[in-house]
Amino acid sequence: MTIALAGLRRHLAACRNAVLPGERVPLRIGTETVGWPRPDLAAAFADAAGLTPDPDGGVTLPSTRAAELPALAEGLSRDGWFRWRREAFDVRASEGSPVLTQIDRGALPKFGVYAEGVHMNGLVRRADGLHVWVAHRAADKLLDPNKLDHIVAGGINAGMGPDDTLIKEAAEEAAISAELADYARPVCRIRYAMERREGLRRDLIHCYDLDLPEDFAPQPVDGEVSSFALWPIARAMEAVAETDDFKFNVTLVLIDLFLREGLLGDGTEARGLREALDDPKGLAI
Repeated sequence: MTIALAGLRRHLAACRNAVLPGERVPLRIGTETVGWPRPDLAAAFADAAGLTPDPDGGVTLPSTRAAELPALAEGLSRDGWFRWRREAFDVRASEGSPVLTQIDRGALPKFGVYAEGVHMNGLVRRADGLHVWVAHRAADKLLDPNKLDHIVAGGINAGMGPDDTLIKEAAEEAAISAELADYARPVCRIRYAMERREGLRRDLIHCYDLDLPEDFAPQPVDGEVSSFALWPIARAMEAVAETDDFKFNVTLVLIDLFLREGLLGDGTEARGLREALDDPKGLAI
């Protein structure tokens, strides 16, 4: 089938729409910039922590007080700034830099803190071609209800890494055993910085492929998704190119899959799409 690559490229533009600093100001721990809140939240945080705002409108939490960030953020959640999710995430300045403290998942986008997650393509290679498992997100999800999703996806909690997160999420979301999930292979990493309703998403996604047996069917376990369906890859390509039915970051991982499988050809447009997807500047500041 013929896919208009412009229909795929628009997802990259949507997921990389953040311009920093823009209307945001820096949140620092010591000398490290760890987030980009809006000025009103930065001012509320400074007030809660008994700090004087920086000359640029940002706020600096001394490194000796880094351990106070979770409690300070929880206090702001009680004041209605964001919803508390009871999931701790590591706070660091950038990929690979030291962990400075932790913050709850609900506070991540409001503070514009860098975060990491995992996504997995559940693939079935049948005689009639490549198929991919598609999850339907539950209607009561806080973010992106009823959107289409990967068979397995989730944020990396504090103290965990990509591989053990993948195995945990595979069991919790799709009843995939650790023995089976262990066959998943890392295939790429995708970055984006995106302004959304809930705030600024500055994320790095660790992407995996897992070839599944034809007789395997994932089962919803934790209520994150309502159902799973096995789609021919052509249907997934058409949905990504022509609709916004998939959750925003799922589209990027699927585009990478389409490129790696050679489904978009090797012409100039496809090569440009690959370069754009791999651009390290996709994660702003």
